[in-house]
This record gives sequence, C-alpha cells and structure tokens, in this order.
Amino acid sequence: MEIGAKLKELRILKGLTQEELADRAELSKGFISQVERDLTSPSIATLMDILQCLGTTIGEFFNEIPEEQIVFGKTDYFEKEDSEYHNTIRWIIPNAQKNTMEPILLALEAGGATYPDNPHEGEEFGYVLSGAISIHLGSKVYKARKGESFYYTADKKHYLTSKGGASLIWVSSPPSF
Repeated sequence: MEIGAKLKELRILKGLTQEELADRAELSKGFISQVERDLTSPSIATLMDILQCLGTTIGEFFNEIPEEQIVFGKTDYFEKEDSEYHNTIRWIIPNAQKNTMEPILLALEAGGATYPDNPHEGEEFGYVLSGAISIHLGSKVYKARKGESFYYTADKKHYLTSKGGASLIWVSSPPSF
C-alpha cells in the first residue's frame, strides 16, 4: 500500500498545507513532502503522530473499505419469472432489500398480475415505462398508462394487473418482496 497518496488526500481534505501539517506534527515540510511522494517511510510512531494531526487513527487509516457501486447495468440485475402470475420481476439494484427503497423493474405479461400483497407498513411508488396497468388497492382499481406514475400507502391489500402487458419501475419502502 502506498501511504503517501492517502496521507496527501487526508491532508487536503483537512485543508492543511504541507507546512501546517509539518508544524503540527513537529516535523519538517520536506519530510512530509517525501512521505507523500513515497520517497521515505515514517516510523510507526511518526505515522501515528501525523494521523493524529489529521484527525484519524492508524486503524481507520489502514481500513480498506471497498468503493460502493452506484451505477448498475443489466448484468447486475436479478431476474425472477413467475409462470403462476405471468410476470417477470427484475431487481435493478442488487441486494436492494437492505435499502429503505427497493426499486424493481416489473414486466407484466398480458393478463398477468403481480403477487397479491397483503397490507404492510410503508409506501409504494411506480412509473409505467410501457403499456398500461391496473392498480388494485383494497376494493378500488386505478388505471395508469405509459408515462404515468403512481404512489400509495401499502396499508390495504394491493396488486397490479395488465391486460396487454406492461413494463414499469416499482419502488417499495420498506422492501416487501
């Protein structure tokens, strides 16, 4: 591991110059410069002093946390086809069940229905990408077409159907799938 670049990044995040960091750690500006360019390595005691001046610990400094994935493509999706309900569900954010909102891409076949969902805490939102759907909430039915969105609290029995097939983005919070 090259610690120099990481030290430099921390120093800049703290808004310090090399000279200011050197003064706080009782080191020379030249030494800080050499460490940041990986031309020299500080002793453990000196590194701990530098890190203390930067507001972190040696454990936090060397803790490698992988960068979180933000953008997802088709290869990341999880897909489930259900022959009983004639639909395909694509979780478009992997492991979305751990999130507050759980976006899925739902493809309803003609005559298909999503899983009848029992009342639960939370809310659901959707956007129709193609086709048209019927939203069944308790004893009421609402229609939504391509380009329209929907939102409801999930405190009644609810599910979606489509006579001619549809694709939509459906978000449930908290996740209920």
